[in-house]
Amino acid sequence: MRPDLALELGPPALLEALKLWGVTEVKGERHNPIIMSWARELGPMTAELYIQDEDPWCGLFAGIVVKRAGFTPPSVLVRARAWLAFGSEVTAPALMDVLVFQRKGGGHVGFYAGEDDEAFHVLGGNQHDQVNIVRIGRDRLAGARRPLYEQTPQNIRPLARARQGELAIALA
Repeated sequence: MRPDLALELGPPALLEALKLWGVTEVKGERHNPIIMSWARELGPMTAELYIQDEDPWCGLFAGIVVKRAGFTPPSVLVRARAWLAFGSEVTAPALMDVLVFQRKGGGHVGFYAGEDDEAFHVLGGNQHDQVNIVRIGRDRLAGARRPLYEQTPQNIRPLARARQGELAIALA
């Protein structure tokens, strides 16, 4: 787990996401029962859409995190761009805002975990087949959304990060 984020006391979505740190899909006929259980927990429609952990599951991860944090996720989680209707739009993303990115053939969704001068640091699922943090170029951002908090947690803020690692190119 990222020790710098483990020191944060919230928001609730961050605490939920960190519990799932490192969950990895299983290639082949077997599927990670943890990932598959998320689909069932999110309801019958979602369970029908996610039949294997090799299906793009970034939206599934985001859905289980926001649900467990007390928010209602979009009804169609298989489309990352569905998250553009979640919460309220923000122009300056901050800790655990939902970030939706463009990619060839679709989109990608994850949570803001920081930024550097060229990229957002994104806490998400199905990032190289696991829950982790990757850097995604700012130019790929399609939109940023903040959950509708009754009272915004005090630690919702931008986080400057060092530029470490390559930019993620093709995330499902």
